[in-house]
Amino acid sequence: MEYYNIIKSLHIIFVITWFAGLFYIPRLFIYFIESSKKEKLEKEILTNQISVMMERLWFIIAWPSAIMALFFGIWLLILVPNWLYEKWMITKLIFVFSLVLYHIKTHYILKELQSGIIKYSSDFMRIWNEVTSVILVSVVFLVVLKNTVNWTLFTFFTVIFIILILVLIKLYKILRN
Repeated sequence: MEYYNIIKSLHIIFVITWFAGLFYIPRLFIYFIESSKKEKLEKEILTNQISVMMERLWFIIAWPSAIMALFFGIWLLILVPNWLYEKWMITKLIFVFSLVLYHIKTHYILKELQSGIIKYSSDFMRIWNEVTSVILVSVVFLVVLKNTVNWTLFTFFTVIFIILILVLIKLYKILRN
């Protein structure tokens, strides 16, 4: 297991780049949605440029990073299978599964936008963007604290964090208008 730390490092690196893609793509969705309401020439220029940016971010950074993060994460579980009996790891895997579902749904949103289908508002996308924040914060605390997690406090602070994010989004909307 001399290569364990190398595998762990690669896992962390690809998790970071995956989250970078997941944090930025909804922001591009917001720009795309808002640019679609502009005058014809400005709309065309902006939506074309943003489409290129979304495509590159998603297929050059987000998808490869997701695949590699999952690959190295599975490798770590193969190296240390006892983690699968730990409550923190089971909870982390539930968050990872949620993140994969989020990633797939985001992929479908991207495809819809690129087809000219706008189902969601930019306000919705601002909230959608924060789902990754909740998952990231939760997973980091789980991994760092492991079995010392007080599950009642963990749940309480996760709910408080979500409420805080929603309040901040609402305040931003008020300030923006």
